[in-house]
Amino acid sequence: MDVHTRVIAGGCLVAAPAVQALSTFFWNDGDQGIAAGALIVVATVFWVTGLAALFRLVEARAPRYAAVAFPLAVYGCVGGAAFGVQGLCEELFGVPHETAVDLLRHHQAAAEAAFWFAGPLFPISVFVLGAVLIRLRLVPLPTAVLLSVGAVLFPLSRVPREVLVAHLADLVLLLPFAHLGVLVAMGRLAPAKAADTADAADGSAPVEAVR
Repeated sequence: MDVHTRVIAGGCLVAAPAVQALSTFFWNDGDQGIAAGALIVVATVFWVTGLAALFRLVEARAPRYAAVAFPLAVYGCVGGAAFGVQGLCEELFGVPHETAVDLLRHHQAAAEAAFWFAGPLFPISVFVLGAVLIRLRLVPLPTAVLLSVGAVLFPLSRVPREVLVAHLADLVLLLPFAHLGVLVAMGRLAPAKAADTADAADGSAPVEAVR
């Protein structure tokens, strides 16, 4: 990976959860509102860029997983942006969150595509990514475990809109992604070599990819 690509991708892996964590400080009685919604849209750009780099590194060891999981992860990120835009529009047009959700019930297909199916894909994708990183041993174990733990906490904070739980979930996600971002930016997280991939195909233990 080119040094400029590494630095930008690594920076995005740090910025994505950081900007997302910042957005929760702008919640107003559980509603996201204009500021939080706009920050979530910005965070989505960082998420997609950073995750693209991570899946590129995973691809050498698990090509079929990366081919299927990356588009789903992007879909999940877009779902997150949709919720951000929803929160922005709710405050902009003075519509309570409960009213907006009720109105969506009249447009089931659109609601499923933009919100109810897309939204859960983000935490699911992060949880599975953490599990895959544990299995392949591409990153330090605590980092991969925190990814999956943060993915579980994420919906537990967003569905009931509990601010304190949201701050905790954001912190748990920030720590591992920031670590991964530093590793990627420094070139210490590299894709498996061809020989390593062959060993993995033979069922042998994978080689640690953090240099």
